[in-house]
Amino acid sequence: MTRPSVTRSALFLASSSAALLVAGAALAQEAPGQATSVDDIVVTGTRVANRSRLDTVAPVDVVTAETLEQRGSTELAAQLAATVPALNFPRPSATDGTDSIRPATLRGQGPDQTLVLVNGVRRHQTALVNLNGSVGRGSSAVDLNAIPSSAVDRIEVLRDGAAAQYGSDAIAGVVNLRLREARSGGGATVTYGSYVTDYTGFYGRKGDIRDGDTTTVAAWQGFGLGAEGFLTASVEYRDRERTNRSDINPALGRITGGQGDAQTEDLSVYLNAGLPLGGGWEAYGWAGYQQRDASAAAFYRTPTDATQNPDYGSGRKYPNGYLPYILTDTTDWTAVGGVRGQLGAWNLDVNLGYGTNRIEFGVENTMNPTYGLNGPTSFDAGSLEYSQLVFGIDASREYDLGWAGPLNVALGLEARRETYEIGAGEVASYARGTVLTAGGATLTWGSRGFTGFTPSNEVDEDRNNVGVYLDLEGEVIENLTLSGAVRYENYSDFGDNVSGKFAARYDFNPHFAVRGAISSGFRAPSLQQQYYTQTAVLYINNIPYETGTYPSISKVGLALGGTALKAETALNYSLGFVVRNGPFELTADAYRIDVDDRIILSETLTGSNTAAAGTNARTIFDLLAPYGASAARFFINGVDTETTGLDVVARYRTETAAGHRLDFTLAGNVNDFKVTKTPTTQSGILPVPTSLFGRQAVYRFEEGSPPWKVVFQTDWEAQRLGGTFRLTGYGDVLAAGASEATDLQLGDALVADVEARYRFSDRVTLSVGADNLLDQYPRQSLRENNTTGAFPFSNFSPYGFNGRFVYGRLAVKW
Repeated sequence: MTRPSVTRSALFLASSSAALLVAGAALAQEAPGQATSVDDIVVTGTRVANRSRLDTVAPVDVVTAETLEQRGSTELAAQLAATVPALNFPRPSATDGTDSIRPATLRGQGPDQTLVLVNGVRRHQTALVNLNGSVGRGSSAVDLNAIPSSAVDRIEVLRDGAAAQYGSDAIAGVVNLRLREARSGGGATVTYGSYVTDYTGFYGRKGDIRDGDTTTVAAWQGFGLGAEGFLTASVEYRDRERTNRSDINPALGRITGGQGDAQTEDLSVYLNAGLPLGGGWEAYGWAGYQQRDASAAAFYRTPTDATQNPDYGSGRKYPNGYLPYILTDTTDWTAVGGVRGQLGAWNLDVNLGYGTNRIEFGVENTMNPTYGLNGPTSFDAGSLEYSQLVFGIDASREYDLGWAGPLNVALGLEARRETYEIGAGEVASYARGTVLTAGGATLTWGSRGFTGFTPSNEVDEDRNNVGVYLDLEGEVIENLTLSGAVRYENYSDFGDNVSGKFAARYDFNPHFAVRGAISSGFRAPSLQQQYYTQTAVLYINNIPYETGTYPSISKVGLALGGTALKAETALNYSLGFVVRNGPFELTADAYRIDVDDRIILSETLTGSNTAAAGTNARTIFDLLAPYGASAARFFINGVDTETTGLDVVARYRTETAAGHRLDFTLAGNVNDFKVTKTPTTQSGILPVPTSLFGRQAVYRFEEGSPPWKVVFQTDWEAQRLGGTFRLTGYGDVLAAGASEATDLQLGDALVADVEARYRFSDRVTLSVGADNLLDQYPRQSLRENNTTGAFPFSNFSPYGFNGRFVYGRLAVKW
């Protein structure tokens, strides 16, 4: 199993960017009517006012609403991943709730190791815990797609550790979504598209496919509040039909699986407002709501599987077998309000925000064998809910110390209260009767496809935390800027943490600068990781035993050596440079991220009452039997990781004498991720210590994301015509099997996107295009991993496995 070395990939990125640098310098001297550099002012990664993204001490990407719009997908996470090479957004299937709430990753770290802000305020996480075989297993992160792209003015992506500045989760970096601010004007778009693709499977499925029809209607409007205030309202509705890339089941001669995108319908509404109060003070706030209903396929149950589709003597409930569908009805809303202004020499900002994410699970087209032929076919399976109340005070001012520039001093406080709840499903979703199978065993586990949460799984937990920080930044001598931050946090459940950061930048001249940083960071264990539990029942000799996921400090977890979770800690190092010459710019930033005690979901430890005395299996059974359990997995600290990488972004913009505009961008990320330590069972627990983080889990971390990703994009506007062409290259991803013999390399890939636009007037634009124009698919799974044809593709494909998406969009502005 070999992969391109980081060095070779880095040299490719560097040489490509260097070629652009030379060409850009030449064009900057020769092109008539050339555009000047656009220095976007950013607020992420710095607390100095009016700092542009090319003047920061750490790399910051700025992605505008216009850029987000120039592709077929209307999901915010997919739009962002198309633009930022360091960010990846895979599309897993058959992973329960993760099918509809998909996580994104930055610089190969966990989805929960990137902090997400909205207008600079911490965004709440989703209640979902990613438990199955996908990127981000064991995490609970922010759902970027809960925020409609129509509400976003721009996104700032800080690619650097920032826990000392912003607190927990900012190990990989920070994504700050800045909402639209408008007193007048507005716009609306209608986007319709579907997958139009050609697919050939191993088992006979072949030909053209059209599915996944998606309709998105979005609009925003600005309103005046008083003489100078604003209220911007945004609304977005999206309806997406399911896709299916399952192959023919060779045993039955027909398609029985449902691998693909979930069927979803969502409605989002966002309001953002600001109102001057006089005396230099302003009130501000925003509120957002989304309702998302999704239906995702589970695993097909065969007609003859007695544990899933029993014979009751007078026929089977599903003579042809059945494919259950998991329902996730998600309600997400947030509200934030605050005031900001000047108090003496200090700039003061005080805000209070609340956010919650609730997921109600259901399952349909299924059964609970306990209830026989006349039992229900759909079930309410319970709920998860996470909420966050956050209060923040930020103050800053400048001091003149006789340096080359003023010293900016920022300090503040953030207090949070978090709650997490699990609600039981209806009795029929988890009722465990006994059904005699052909083999004589008695097995049943509640509703098939997704077993409901039981009353014993119910959770209602909360915690508090308070953090204070000090952030200093100033130009000490001419052209040398130094920055430092320190943050102290106290959590009611696991204790204290102190993080620090030091960064520096030196500008040799107006065209070239070097920058670097070193920082410590942390991520607090989430309430979801501490308390999530879901169990099913296995009958052994007519005695029910539970098996499933338990809190590490539950009786079951403690019996297997579980302990209270503690914070992950990190060290970040970065070094890079900035080049700019008129319309051309180039940034390159190398980094290293070391994470200790990363929180992971353990392997499942399974006991057996028939195993020989003194074996691990019998010992596990004996340890767990007093608690009515026979198998368990739980969250645990203990994985150490080391990541090295390089980000390169080169851009050239020009405007010709005829008014034609061209924008070229070449950006890439190289990322080498290594697991350097894994946990084993504690000494004395089992006769033979065993790994709690096995081979497949290690490779999911190390090889589950592309080792490199390169994006080349050109945008052009010529009077009424315009267009976007994008090429995205992905490095080879490994989908690890149970052994090396069943490992699957997905292969390097090149995905082309194209969009053409025609402006009927300054107000009306029609766009048509295709994402994945060349109909690129990842390598199909090995036959031995896909004997039923249900899962021909890996969930780890960084660009999905649906093929070509063709779309049209009508945009109107006023």
